[in-house]
Amino acid sequence: MSAPDGSPVGAERSIGQLFASATTELSALVHDEIALAKAQLKQDVKRGATSGGAFTVAGAVLVFSLPMLNFALAYGIRTWSDWNLAICFLLSFAANVLVAAVLALIGVVFAKKTSKSKGPQKVAASMKESANVLQNAKPHPRPALTQERAPEAIEAVARSSS
Repeated sequence: MSAPDGSPVGAERSIGQLFASATTELSALVHDEIALAKAQLKQDVKRGATSGGAFTVAGAVLVFSLPMLNFALAYGIRTWSDWNLAICFLLSFAANVLVAAVLALIGVVFAKKTSKSKGPQKVAASMKESANVLQNAKPHPRPALTQERAPEAIEAVARSSS
């Protein structure tokens, strides 16, 4: 078993080595937080694309299906009910609007999920907090250790840094 900087546990390390080890670990933490922010941003972009796609499909359904569906549905209603042809066309149009409204509602749901996501902001706040901790970090003076206490103190430092 060894410490993060490669020295064996139980070996006495200098304050500089401990500080270098802490700096290395903090650097790794910052890199991990950046990777997390990228992953969360990728998920938000995917949700936004899904929302945009749903809105696009809703518009396409409304525009391209109106003529053909209106005629087919209106004449079908007329055949089954013997109602006035104008009323049959209105019912056909209402069915198309209903389909478009459902697709638009799906788009709104995904848009709200995208806007509610605060992933990158949380990661940025965490990174600022980590940077503030590092800026305020000062090595504490250590009293001279007696031979009886030395192994216990070294083990405690090794456990706290791993």
